[in-house]
Amino acid sequence: MGRRTMSTQFPTDRVIQDFPKAYKSNCTPYIQEDFSVEVRNALNLTNPNRDAYICKVIFVGDISVGKTTIVKRFCLDNFEQAYKATIGVDFEIETIRILDQPHNLQIWDTAGQERFKCISQAYYRNSQVIAIVFDMTKPKTLEDATCWLESALAVNSIEKPFLFLVGCKCDLVSQKEFEIMERSGMEMAKGMQAEYWSVSAKTGFNIHELFNRIAGLSFESSVKKSIIESAISLGGIRPSQISRQIYGVGKFRRADGKLDSSCRC
Repeated sequence: MGRRTMSTQFPTDRVIQDFPKAYKSNCTPYIQEDFSVEVRNALNLTNPNRDAYICKVIFVGDISVGKTTIVKRFCLDNFEQAYKATIGVDFEIETIRILDQPHNLQIWDTAGQERFKCISQAYYRNSQVIAIVFDMTKPKTLEDATCWLESALAVNSIEKPFLFLVGCKCDLVSQKEFEIMERSGMEMAKGMQAEYWSVSAKTGFNIHELFNRIAGLSFESSVKKSIIESAISLGGIRPSQISRQIYGVGKFRRADGKLDSSCRC
């Protein structure tokens, strides 16, 4: 009996069948081009009504860089011109159906004000994805991005979270300024071993693409983790053994079954 497809129950912008691409192929440490063979095979044996996979995503960065507007544009498809500072943290959940399986993004929008930093840090733990946002009209916010990353990693218990550096408000700069800031952002991202994106919450440019990318990468990782846990529960298999078969040693396995040593995972 074949798997029951439920994609039609979801809006088209919440359904992923093909592995989402990076914004810039030359500025990402995650060079996987398709869902892996192991993941596709595992999903063929999965109950289509199983509980959703879950991914915790945190957005960090200076005050007024656009974190909230990015989240609101994706979750509510609206943009508020008037600025309202986030108090502590805000939280949204969005379900995306990937390869006919539900995947929940738990999106945490954290405050950029110094006085709320201690509160926000309490919510950094167990984050599978860390998105550091800067304002493309304010170079200083890009300079501060490294500090935000260090702060998030210092309290995060996930060994290797997916990292994204996101330049917001690209609609407010000239073409020349955009090129300069994007180039600077890409250099910063490479140093962080993060993937770079330029976005605009006002126009919607790259917003859905960014979240789809986050969803695709984290879904692949979550399914692989589930495979390992299932294998271990059968007994007699050490975590390192099954991990090597699925991941390789610090590698992704491509769709053709070959290991790619240049990718973080």
